[in-house]
Amino acid sequence: MTAGDGRARLRAALVEAGLLVPTSAAGVDGRSASYEAVVAGLEDVILRAGAGLPVASVRFPPVMPRTVFEKSGYLESFPDLMGSVHSFGGDEAAHADLLAAVESGAPWADHLPPTDVVLCPAVCHPLYPTCAGTLPEGGRLVEVSGWCFRHEPSTDPFRMQSFRQHDYVALDGPEGARRHRDRWAQRGADVLAGLGLEVETEVANDPFFGRAGRILAASQRDQVLKLELVAHVDDGPPVALCSANCHLDHFALPFGITTADGEVAHTACFGFGVDRITLALFARHGIRTDRWPAPVRAALWP
Repeated sequence: MTAGDGRARLRAALVEAGLLVPTSAAGVDGRSASYEAVVAGLEDVILRAGAGLPVASVRFPPVMPRTVFEKSGYLESFPDLMGSVHSFGGDEAAHADLLAAVESGAPWADHLPPTDVVLCPAVCHPLYPTCAGTLPEGGRLVEVSGWCFRHEPSTDPFRMQSFRQHDYVALDGPEGARRHRDRWAQRGADVLAGLGLEVETEVANDPFFGRAGRILAASQRDQVLKLELVAHVDDGPPVALCSANCHLDHFALPFGITTADGEVAHTACFGFGVDRITLALFARHGIRTDRWPAPVRAALWP
């Protein structure tokens, strides 16, 4: 048995049950109504976890301005994961050239210049420029949920190219940001435990690109800036279901976010991997949701 056998069996069971609908692109699947019912229930659970907090809510589309993307630093750190939106903008002659390339089997993407948007790699990234300026006393807490894209084609069901995140983001001073990260790391673990998922908290790093990326990854781990809530869902390696991140002033500095006392703010986010948690629930409790434990069903669909 190889480490990937459990993932392959899970994917096969999800496809056979119609919960996932494969397409010709790896990591790009359709989801059934039954799958989406679990997602909807999970989103409600996540919202209830933040009930009573002074949270603002916002939703962004799955694309973001290219200018914001460039200022976020994502291109420097993760060029291999990004997705850029391109579109046709030529005249009839250029259109004929495009069609000729398609019909001949030649590369045709060169006929499509980039637009002013890219695919959103993390749901919190479009938020930061909207918070430019001085934060209120005590900072700001924002809840944001939506679709993300990362170019990681894989048959592993836990590594989708298009997936959903649900984040609680804090913009505050250094201590407030880290306190938010640590508080939500525990709160998130409690949420998952209530759904019958056992997780462990691990120090982690992002998959920074290249030689310089290895230095960034080591620094991130040394400073304990990233924590992951991981679960053993099968015979394969553990899966990160949630991520708790301190960004320091990485986003506040380029977007001009300051605290009430005039200092450059820090930001932190706790992200629930909505699709990964949904898949983990099917792996843990079985394909038939009507047979899931009563406490789990009650939490998802009260």
